[in-house]
Amino acid sequence: METHTMSNNIKKRVTKSFSDASYIDLSIIDYGYDECNPLHSYGPTIRDYNLFHYVISGKGKVYYYNDEGVDKVFNIEGGEGFMIWPGQVARYIADEHDPWTYTWVGFAGLKAQGFVAQSGLTTKHPIYKARSLEEDGILRDKFLHIVNGTNNPPIEIIGHFYLLFNTLIESSIVRKKMPEDSLRAFYVNEAISYMERHYHGKITVDDIAAFCNLNRSYLGKIFKHELKTSPQDFLIRCRVSKACELMKTTDNNIGVICVMVGYPNLFTFSRVFKKVIGESPRAWRAKNKLR
Repeated sequence: METHTMSNNIKKRVTKSFSDASYIDLSIIDYGYDECNPLHSYGPTIRDYNLFHYVISGKGKVYYYNDEGVDKVFNIEGGEGFMIWPGQVARYIADEHDPWTYTWVGFAGLKAQGFVAQSGLTTKHPIYKARSLEEDGILRDKFLHIVNGTNNPPIEIIGHFYLLFNTLIESSIVRKKMPEDSLRAFYVNEAISYMERHYHGKITVDDIAAFCNLNRSYLGKIFKHELKTSPQDFLIRCRVSKACELMKTTDNNIGVICVMVGYPNLFTFSRVFKKVIGESPRAWRAKNKLR
């Protein structure tokens, strides 16, 4: 944590990291508070997590970039905020005459994109504005309460951030109720992402459902709706696809590859492979291996 304190006991800059990785629904990367100097800037930079800034007072600008350079520029003032998405290049700079003071939170996790979607913020319209001065004040107070907390246990910090995101969603002038279709697609994408990260291990459909905080039957239902297949069949095809890639591009023997993609023995792997591909692993490799 980095803290600079002024003589009136107002914190000039506070940056706090949250290192507990056990909260997969909402993972807080870091958060803080900054009273910026005139023309203080950050970026252009890119991150692999969501970043939300809430401006308490003053003014500044945020620049969003695309492959050709600056794509969008927004003027931001006290009571407003701006979102930066994973993989998005952005730069922000304090006003020369009335530099901003802001708080921020960097976050990821299973529920992260759902929270952002419900707030109504999008890459085309990334600016937060509250529906009323009262709601704006509530969001500001929640941010400051978290930032000014000292030595709070992780579960308390996470609890306060859930309350903060609820306030952000409820107060946003462009808030949206996530349609059920979008929510189904969100959970399916999270399940697929989990499979792609853990296909080599002994994961089951129950494990995938637990990761998504869903029961197994509902996960199966939304997979059928979105992909016309079951989670189990999708996992099988994911593993077989990875096996094909390894057989084509490496010299590892098939017995090693079957373990690398999550099958404990060659017999089971060969049976599943033939069912999906229509021929044995050995026959497929003979025709497809890159020389």
